[in-house]
Amino acid sequence: MLSILGFLMIISFLYLILTNRVSPFIGLIIIPIIFGVIGGFGLELGTLMKEGIVNTAPTALLILFAILYFAIMIDVGLFDPLTNKIVQLAKGDPLKVIVGSAVLAGIVGFDGDGSSTIMICISAFLPIYLKLGIKPIILAALTALQIGITTLVPWGGPVGRVASVLNLDPTSLFVSVLPGMIAGIVYIVIVAYFIGRKERARLGVYSNLLHKADAQMAATTIVDSEQKRTWLIWVNLVLTMIIMVALVLEWIPSIVLFVFGTALALLINFPSIKLQKEVLSRHASNALNVTSIILAAGVFSGILKGTGMSESMAQSLISIIPDGFGPFMSLVVAIVGPAVIFFIGPDAYYFGIIPILAETAASYGISAQEIAIASLYSSPFGFIGPLVGAMYLLTELTKVNLVAVQKYALKWAVGILVLFILIGIGLGHITI
Repeated sequence: MLSILGFLMIISFLYLILTNRVSPFIGLIIIPIIFGVIGGFGLELGTLMKEGIVNTAPTALLILFAILYFAIMIDVGLFDPLTNKIVQLAKGDPLKVIVGSAVLAGIVGFDGDGSSTIMICISAFLPIYLKLGIKPIILAALTALQIGITTLVPWGGPVGRVASVLNLDPTSLFVSVLPGMIAGIVYIVIVAYFIGRKERARLGVYSNLLHKADAQMAATTIVDSEQKRTWLIWVNLVLTMIIMVALVLEWIPSIVLFVFGTALALLINFPSIKLQKEVLSRHASNALNVTSIILAAGVFSGILKGTGMSESMAQSLISIIPDGFGPFMSLVVAIVGPAVIFFIGPDAYYFGIIPILAETAASYGISAQEIAIASLYSSPFGFIGPLVGAMYLLTELTKVNLVAVQKYALKWAVGILVLFILIGIGLGHITI
């Protein structure tokens, strides 16, 4: 009975999310409550929901303050010198322009916010692409692929989702996938190099390029030049580097790092209380949207696990899994996951599918951490899927058809997946 109830709950959630009948926030809360009541757990639901929320709260707080921190850094122009330098070095050479756009997306993408990365990269490079006659689809695809990799930071969507629903440490997941991320970013830069060679052969080098990238980039930030003083940029860079090193080496809990970092960034860059309030208000909605979904996932996972539905569903799956298949579940998730997440979207994949697979894998001695890592390898495919809003921003800015971008990017995304899997196997994160 519990198994049937659990599968019906998952199916209902997937259907309502995929058909846009409810938002992920509403679906993650209302649907499990309804099925919990149907299953006779009405009086226990409050406790189960509270336990789930308590488990996901650390992840939610990490994401909240990390989003605020990097929003402040973008506001005060931390990435502006890098962007300007890359644009300057690229000049009128299609090869340098294309490689430069891939490098910029791979660095700026570590802010964890795909939309911000898109705004920065497209505003900086699209005018140059158009001036030189380079196909905008190249810029769109390279940017999307780099975001699909860099979004695996602890404050990014995929890690936040899977960490919250499986009660795992986001920083630990990030450290595990970091080698694959670095390899993937370098791989996309190499891909950009070969694409650039073809475009250079087709177009030649335009030595007298005059562009208006600075004016375009100004639209992406709303802080005046007074708050972008050169010495402050260096202070912000040092602060950010210290936070990133401490995060990777796990010197201090990640939540503490970004709570302190956000407070310090506000104090350094916006001494006025009025300005601090304005900055927080400006970015609160974006931070709250993501954080609320993570907390809602706590309700979902709390009821799914606390009622015994997930365990019962796992036992049902175990009974139909062929002998010898179970021990390789993490590898199967890594290989099959990209197709699934592309079509059903990250929310349905991480909140609806992964918890059941993790529970099933546990019966074969495979940890939830391993399943989570395997599922994160699908991130580049999830980002370029049709259910990710940032992709529509990307295609709107570049005026490129979504399907065309997907077709162009998918062949390179396969290479990222192969790198992730090979490195994961080599480091022992994937069982074979």
